[in-house]
Amino acid sequence: MPKKTLDPLPSAAFHILLALVDGDLHGYGVMRRVAEQTSGRVRLGPGTLYGSIQTLLEAGYIDEVETESSDRRRCYRLTVTGGKRVREETERLEELLRVARSKGVLEGGYV
Repeated sequence: MPKKTLDPLPSAAFHILLALVDGDLHGYGVMRRVAEQTSGRVRLGPGTLYGSIQTLLEAGYIDEVETESSDRRRCYRLTVTGGKRVREETERLEELLRVARSKGVLEGGYV
């Protein structure tokens, strides 16, 4: 089965990859990290989180990793491909922001 291409990267997937830039996390840790890094503006529910994780696994952007603890939680790690993808998406978003700024959107100049 061919790997999925995620272009542009869905918002939930982008937030998950950003959370994993800091290191391996289990699902609940990803949920918490996303909420922290967005000051609570983005909260991923379990369905969105685990659906996105499955898509990211299939795309090769993250891997499931073994944990040293005895609990049964699955941990996830950003792959090299995932790191490249999050960088590409960040560059795409920076370009969109540059265009929006040039149009005065942040200052309300479009009205």
